[in-house]
Amino acid sequence: MPVENALAFLRTLRRDTLPTPVVIIAGPQPFLREYCLDQLRARLSQAGHQYRSFQLGTGATIDPILNELGAADLFAPQRLVLCRVLRSYRERGGSSEEDVEGRAAGSDAGAEAALVAAIERLGEGVRLAIVSERDTAPAKLRRAGEQHGTVVNCMRPFDNQIGQYVELFARNVGLKIAPDAVDLLVTRHGSDLSAIANELDRAAIASEEGRALQVVDFGGSGRSRVPAIFELAEAIARGDTNETLALFARAIQTGRDPIEMLAVEVIPLLRRMLVAAAMLAVRRGPPAIAAALGMPPSSTMVARAVDGARHFGLARLRAAHRRASQLDERFKMGLIKERESAVAGMLLDLMAREASG
Repeated sequence: MPVENALAFLRTLRRDTLPTPVVIIAGPQPFLREYCLDQLRARLSQAGHQYRSFQLGTGATIDPILNELGAADLFAPQRLVLCRVLRSYRERGGSSEEDVEGRAAGSDAGAEAALVAAIERLGEGVRLAIVSERDTAPAKLRRAGEQHGTVVNCMRPFDNQIGQYVELFARNVGLKIAPDAVDLLVTRHGSDLSAIANELDRAAIASEEGRALQVVDFGGSGRSRVPAIFELAEAIARGDTNETLALFARAIQTGRDPIEMLAVEVIPLLRRMLVAAAMLAVRRGPPAIAAALGMPPSSTMVARAVDGARHFGLARLRAAHRRASQLDERFKMGLIKERESAVAGMLLDLMAREASG
């Protein structure tokens, strides 16, 4: 089967059909890896599967895992067996035949070959989840997963996927969430999915059954607890220079990090406006722009992107996005010391200079 991203895999778990017998989870996002495993375990628990957990690292014996996969269990005829591949595990080259014949089953390469063989003859009622603590699963295990099950790649979400994760996390805790509240969590936390999930878990404690979560449920008022987030984006999209700089200064005074503001708020906003401007240039309307951004047409983020695209134009947005990306890179390399002034200068240049062809 083809490799799935975490979002697609989590959506399949909500269906009536059970997941494939073998699921391999890897990728550079630890929270997503553990969240996918937790949701897989919950889904199979509903179907009556008992849970067994093992670890595979340097020098660890593979025998307990193989016994669990191959032996019958009168008390747990249906089982989900987890094999967590630790960072200490050392992947070896060579074919499976060489591994089996040339190395002991207790070595890393021999253990890997034995586990691949167990996947190929997995018994009915037994399901296997392999979670790699590294960015990628061992090559042989990954190939076996592609042939016999599902490989889940837990990468950093794209900007247009974050809102979809918010809605999915809310559904997984039995909640509905309003579009404005989705926008609030996306703007507040950016790609920090762990923080988003934590906020939804806290909201679920006091939520009323059947009522969709609103902005007030995440801030105690009709505005965000960090109001400069929404106000800054709106001011930029309107081209309001004075308000933009005032809100930026207020955010800095309250402890916001200019690097974080640039990477989480300004650059994603510029990217959405740039996409909207490019599509407007070829006479595509707001519905098509919303689809390209992966957001509902009613989203305030889409309306803000369209307004900003019409105000600034494609050429100015392209230059601003290039400059913001360069600033972000130079910040991270430690080449710029006056970060507040650099971001403020970029915003001022975006809104003050005349649009060019």
